[in-house]
Amino acid sequence: MEIRNIAIIAHVDHGKTTLLDAILRQTGSVTTKEDRERIMDSNDLEQEKGITILAKNTSVLYKGTRINVVDTPGHADFGGEVERVLSMTDCTLLLIDAFDGPMPQTRFVLGKSLQLGHKPIVVVNKVDREGARPGFAVDKSFDLFSDLGASDEQLDFPIIYASAKQGWATLDMKDVPGQNVEPLLDMVLKHVPKVVDKSSDSLQFQVTSLDYNDYVGRIAIGKIYAGKLKKGQDVTLAKINGTTANYKITKLFGFQGLQRVEQDELGSGDIVAIAGIPDVFIGDTVCDLGKPLPLPAIQVEEPTVSMYFLVNNSPFVGKEGKFITTRNLRERLDRELETNVALRLEETEDKDRFKVLGRGELHLSVLIETMRREGFELNVSKPEVIIKRNENGEKLEPFETLVMDLPDAYTGAVISELNRRKGEMTAMDAHASGMTRVEYNIPTRGIIGFRGFFISETRGEGVMSSRFSQYDLYKGDIPGRKNGALISMDGGDTTAYALWKAQERGELFVPPQTPVYPGMIVGIHSRENDLEVNPVREKKLTNVRASGSDEAIRLVPHKKLTLEQSIEFLDDDELLEVTPASLRLRKKILDPSQRKRSGK
Repeated sequence: MEIRNIAIIAHVDHGKTTLLDAILRQTGSVTTKEDRERIMDSNDLEQEKGITILAKNTSVLYKGTRINVVDTPGHADFGGEVERVLSMTDCTLLLIDAFDGPMPQTRFVLGKSLQLGHKPIVVVNKVDREGARPGFAVDKSFDLFSDLGASDEQLDFPIIYASAKQGWATLDMKDVPGQNVEPLLDMVLKHVPKVVDKSSDSLQFQVTSLDYNDYVGRIAIGKIYAGKLKKGQDVTLAKINGTTANYKITKLFGFQGLQRVEQDELGSGDIVAIAGIPDVFIGDTVCDLGKPLPLPAIQVEEPTVSMYFLVNNSPFVGKEGKFITTRNLRERLDRELETNVALRLEETEDKDRFKVLGRGELHLSVLIETMRREGFELNVSKPEVIIKRNENGEKLEPFETLVMDLPDAYTGAVISELNRRKGEMTAMDAHASGMTRVEYNIPTRGIIGFRGFFISETRGEGVMSSRFSQYDLYKGDIPGRKNGALISMDGGDTTAYALWKAQERGELFVPPQTPVYPGMIVGIHSRENDLEVNPVREKKLTNVRASGSDEAIRLVPHKKLTLEQSIEFLDDDELLEVTPASLRLRKKILDPSQRKRSGK
């Protein structure tokens, strides 16, 4: 049977997973039980956030050909996933939104694909969307290919128009709407190179992702580049550190639709999963017994942002979580390093504190959210960028390309804020629809904490995205949060009366009857300085019953912060306490007198 290996790549939210849904339905690979939106987003967090975090693969049969399809994340923070799975494929479907055109992360994923020599198929998606500009999207795509140094062959890319949500594709805009996605599948068969059969060569199977099963242990997923794999076969594992070890393959799985199906033998070109190698890692090569032929290690871009993960030491420690000790935290982070190739872990002088390095705020916040759902309690610090130095000893910091689409009325305030954060505008384009696209080159430090401002300033109508571009000279100090915090000076449950008095001082983060402790942040001050308030004070009762002596307590609804908003809020002297049930902002030093002394 002929095999084609493809990956679907795009900027976040341009419809990769939805298109894969349409392909699975077209080929009869899903049952009615599995028939829901974004079938491949199996992770709870992916369903909630509407983004793909982990690369996943599936297989469909079409006209006697097996098409292995990899669904990749669009967000640059999960670029580690993209980089390693693209090496398994021979071509990419590049999705471009017919309204937005190519976006920052489109450049990132396309650049990786072109470097591997792929000749992408451009799928202009959402052509049924109001205000769609398919011609603009194609022109901008050609410009992007040119900017990335594509060869003449790569520049001559085939184009197809689609509506992934409605489940159709067409070669000609005159035939909109189309009938189904068969034109796209026919194009895959025509343009994607067949897998060259190397089943008679020595075995080379490279691991690109890992899974775990309670019954069979660690499962390695990857592509057979040469040779054959059989169930029960004795193999040699060539590790990326240069060592080798011998094992037996206990289970061998192929992919059919959404299922892993146990197989006895599979040959070169196939994407498979194997069990029986307990200490296999991403990048290792499985070879014939006694014939180690390691493939080149998978290269992943370095982290740009770090955060400190600390053992929870708040007065409420252990009330809501199961895992609270240093050993629990270390074991969980070590386990994450096995599968999350873009993550790094550094020891610190304090045994209760670990420095975790990642690709961005979202990359680290997904790890934190996953841990809290598993029952962990921990404290995390404000994200910091990773500083490097050049040969002359000058400080270098990471910069990002930031692209925003926002209503014309709000551009002034947003541009002013970005200039304050040391950003430099590189492009500005007004659209007839009343939206303006603004592009900036800005230090990563300047983006940390900006998203909350952007959403509130544009009344939720703006869309922003960014990707790492390069390390450049340090831009100097960037002013932090403008407003101070409202800090609880006492412990107990908050009262409506106390909060009613405190809300005159700023915006509150907690409702009545919320347990608080001294040093916990209960709101944001309307001024620049921190202010201590008593949110647990009760109203003193008197014998006076004169009319008008009791004022009605009217509380302004409190602002409930998400995990990402809480991380963005943090200042240098603050921590976020994360538990399965709560997110609590707090000062690093809870005692007010000690806090004043350290401030001096």
